Amino acid sequence: MALDNQSGDLFGQTPSQTVGPFFHYGLPWKGGADLAGASELGARPDLIPPEHDLLTRANVRTPVEGLPIEITGRVLDANGAAVPDALIEIWQANAAGRYNSPDDPRTDVTVDAAFVGFGRGATGEDGSFRFRTVLPGRAPGPGNVLQAPHIAVGVFGRGLLKRLVTRLYFEDGEGNERDPVLALVPPHRRETLIAAKVGETPVAYRFDIHLQGEHETVFFDI
Repeated sequence: MALDNQSGDLFGQTPSQTVGPFFHYGLPWKGGADLAGASELGARPDLIPPEHDLLTRANVRTPVEGLPIEITGRVLDANGAAVPDALIEIWQANAAGRYNSPDDPRTDVTVDAAFVGFGRGATGEDGSFRFRTVLPGRAPGPGNVLQAPHIAVGVFGRGLLKRLVTRLYFEDGEGNERDPVLALVPPHRRETLIAAKVGETPVAYRFDIHLQGEHETVFFDI
């Protein structure tokens, strides 16, 4: 029997590789992590020689409505070590609780044309990330029940063939105790979805993401 190019006897097993790392310089754009201003927050131009820096510049944005906030945190692996090349995406409602999407057709809630609601940022060498945005309003959820203010978070990184999806709630958020999605999470694990308030000027929250281990963040199967 002739051997072809699929034969393990001829070529052996194809070696495996993890996905990436490439997120930190290939996918973010300057300003991608600033939903409320016009800074270049989000990308890692420090990894790219100046003559090769062709990343999209931050967009000019008119002022957005709502309370400006900052969200900082780190992405950590099972051993508590920093993940320096992860990519974080966020998606949220505006300050009035409406999403900038055709899937939110409500006409009784104000649309803020200046607020997109989507952001993307790379982690630094220490696994850190930072977003500037506005405090989201409360939007209807399952069963048309009003949800607590929250931000949807997606995590991409080496070895992940699919993004991990979680939610960020605020420790002082109105309605946390009645949120229909947070209620699905076992009480002893809900703290992994709660961002701690760490500053007043500007209003700032801390949200660390643990990919595995004792303090693993709750991720949702969607």
